[in-house]
Amino acid sequence: MAGTAADRVPILVRETTGLTQEEAARRLAETGPNEVTASKPVRLHKRVLAQLTDPLIMVLLGAVVLTLAIGDHPDAIVIGLVVLVNTTVGVAQEIRADNAVAALSALTAPHARVRRDGAVRDLPAAAVVPGDVLLVGEGDIVAADAALAEASAVLVDESMLSGESVPVDKDAGATLSAGTVVVRGRGVAVITATGAASALGRIAALLDERREPTPLQRRLASLGRVLAAVTLALCVLVFALGLVRGLPLGTMAVTAISLAVAAVPESLPAVVTLALALGARRMVARHALVRRLPAVETLGSVSVLATDKTGTLTEGRMVVQHVWTPRVSAELSGVGYEPVGEVLVNGRPAEADELEPLRELLTVTALCNDATLRPPDDRACDGRWTALGDPMEAALLTAAAKTGCPDPTELAASRPRIDEAPFDSLRRRMTTVHTTEDGRVLVCLKGAPEAVLDPAVLLDRPQTLEAARREAASLAARGYRVLAVASGGRNDLPSPVTAAESGLSLLGLVALSDPPKPHAAATLASCRAAGITPVLITGDHPATARAVASRVALLGDGGEPEGHVVTGADVAAGRVPDLTSVRVFARTDPQQKLDIVEAWRARGAVTAMTGDGVNDGPALHQADIGVAMGARGTEVARQAADLVLTDDELSTVVAAVDEGRRVYDNIRRFLVYGMAGGAAEILIMLLGPLLGLPLPLRAGQILWINLLTHGLTGVAMGAEPASPGAMRRPPRPPDQHILGGGAWQRLLVLAAVVTAVSLGAGLGARAVDLAWQSVLFLALLAAQLGAVLGLRARLLTRKNPFLPLSVLASALLAVAALYVPFLSSVLETEPLGWAGVGIAWAGVPVAFLAARLVRTAFRGANPAGGSGAGSGSGSGSGTPEPP
Repeated sequence: MAGTAADRVPILVRETTGLTQEEAARRLAETGPNEVTASKPVRLHKRVLAQLTDPLIMVLLGAVVLTLAIGDHPDAIVIGLVVLVNTTVGVAQEIRADNAVAALSALTAPHARVRRDGAVRDLPAAAVVPGDVLLVGEGDIVAADAALAEASAVLVDESMLSGESVPVDKDAGATLSAGTVVVRGRGVAVITATGAASALGRIAALLDERREPTPLQRRLASLGRVLAAVTLALCVLVFALGLVRGLPLGTMAVTAISLAVAAVPESLPAVVTLALALGARRMVARHALVRRLPAVETLGSVSVLATDKTGTLTEGRMVVQHVWTPRVSAELSGVGYEPVGEVLVNGRPAEADELEPLRELLTVTALCNDATLRPPDDRACDGRWTALGDPMEAALLTAAAKTGCPDPTELAASRPRIDEAPFDSLRRRMTTVHTTEDGRVLVCLKGAPEAVLDPAVLLDRPQTLEAARREAASLAARGYRVLAVASGGRNDLPSPVTAAESGLSLLGLVALSDPPKPHAAATLASCRAAGITPVLITGDHPATARAVASRVALLGDGGEPEGHVVTGADVAAGRVPDLTSVRVFARTDPQQKLDIVEAWRARGAVTAMTGDGVNDGPALHQADIGVAMGARGTEVARQAADLVLTDDELSTVVAAVDEGRRVYDNIRRFLVYGMAGGAAEILIMLLGPLLGLPLPLRAGQILWINLLTHGLTGVAMGAEPASPGAMRRPPRPPDQHILGGGAWQRLLVLAAVVTAVSLGAGLGARAVDLAWQSVLFLALLAAQLGAVLGLRARLLTRKNPFLPLSVLASALLAVAALYVPFLSSVLETEPLGWAGVGIAWAGVPVAFLAARLVRTAFRGANPAGGSGAGSGSGSGSGTPEPP
């Protein structure tokens, strides 16, 4: 425990008395407190202003002014509420994103034991300074970057900073990084860097970079600028034409403003927000928690998935997978620390005589072991087997249980340990000495093969040692961590204990690894089928990275040489001319991960980055989509991410991409529908007078149509199910316009059809002496309702009952505009007989069929556009289903 570290350490201190209090105070004033601090926070009013200056929001603010000018207060209130909600959500997301840096502070040690003026002092971690003598022991969080001056069997968990899945041995002269945890041993170190200069401080600086807008935000901003220009031009055009025809100035002013409001799909932010919110809600049901709402859509654009290894592609726990003895070689099934699994020899269950040498070997590994396993019913466990101590040693205990070895408690009672020589990086082996029931001494040894397979240690024949070396080399080349195990009996206890490390017999080899998750390979295959390029970026050893990548079928993808792995040192030295040509990176630090993500983004890719450690934070923050592991991830990773996987399964990312594509398709579908209706209204106002219809629509009628079509019905489109084949098409390029990929062509065709059937109904009604303006009003509204049903991705689906219900409600309100006296008076409509209603509704099937046809038209505009990173990595065989 941290509180007892100093009690164990002072025996190691020789001559240093540490800094004086005066010198420490001077250095504290010079370097500042040992804290990870964020940059100056952005004030609330600046955040709000940034949201309001978005082009689309500015168009909506203009719509509020215009609707107030014509006295349409209900519409003004609705549009104003949309702006308010959008701004509030945007500001909240920015504030939440800024918490990523603040979370780093929680990782630093609250207290530190340092030596000052010759005495050990317990100080707040913020008060330590460079030059302080830091005392560390098992369980301590390292308070600042430091250099080890003295070390005794120090083992440090650096996984959150380096991504290394196994704790690292540290000798005198090694460095300790702030925020890492001492798993074993004790030591004395001299602090070298604090605060912003420490490892955590440098990561905080990378996290502080501002995030760029998402692809959807960029597309909507571009659309907003176009709409603003078009709206202004239409206002001027319609107003001028009306004056030329001699219509009253006031009437034309109100009509022009009403058309301007109609041209702006003011419910678009509401549709976008609802579609994103519904997508986020569906993602929660699929074990993905969305922390930044625009990320929902961005997932649909992802073309590169940069994934971490430990806990993402792999189980995140060391497991014994192979055991070799001079007599038999076996495989052990099962994952994690649950002592359940099969022992297989040549693919069949091991027989009793084959289990005997395996049990002898694994019994020795259980004796030469300092870890413990806790069952699921332990209060400290989370309903599953967990380990205390070195994960590798815990895996050895699990393997021993799988082969039927005695319980560790029974072993400790029958063969108590009487001496030991702890593992260190120089000897690379660990030795324990035990007494046996017959009064003799049992020596147990395990360590690196090169340190154990030595004639000075073992009595075995050279042929046996050579066979063991070949097997160890083969297992290491396949990415396993290999241990050699030996034992021997003696009549008495040698002194020192290292004198017992000779005359032993080789029991065999144990191969451990962090195995891939069962569905990892299938998940990566699904990514490639969707046109997404998977890339592995890990802090682990190149051999380990290569082995995992091979097992999940990642290497060899994209035409690269089989087994090609690039290290972080290669990236830092600039030895890789094109980072986007590499699929596996090993030994990477936070800056190099950031460089890799930026290289893909510079190529035009939309990147998703997965991770769980502090070292992943900057890349998670900078990627278009940061995906953090929820169960095993650090708080820094979760705060920096846009998406948190509650089940830590990579397949959940694929499910989230599916939801993202669904959301974007629904937004585009609404734009085609809503803007086609607005364009039809404008065309009717421009063409109607040329066909003998002086003022086709009143201002109030335009606004009523807009309210019914863009309001409840338009918003309901945001809940439509995904298009068939959404995950069999390549991702769209990030620079594609939101109306690209054939959408604007479909929009124009649909607008032309709605215009034609509406004007046709008006002209037909006038020919038979009916109230033609009311017929045209009802026909235009009915045609748009027919079109919305025709645009559905799945015509007979029951997954979104809100859309047909909203269409029915809008149809009833459209009829009410003719027959309810109050509405008829306000909207200046007239009741119609059966003939007039029949003429108005005759265009519904025409608009419906036109909408069905345009959904499959213009397929030549490939959403992938032939650019972007993912366009060539997937199958790309399926023809995209247009929204």
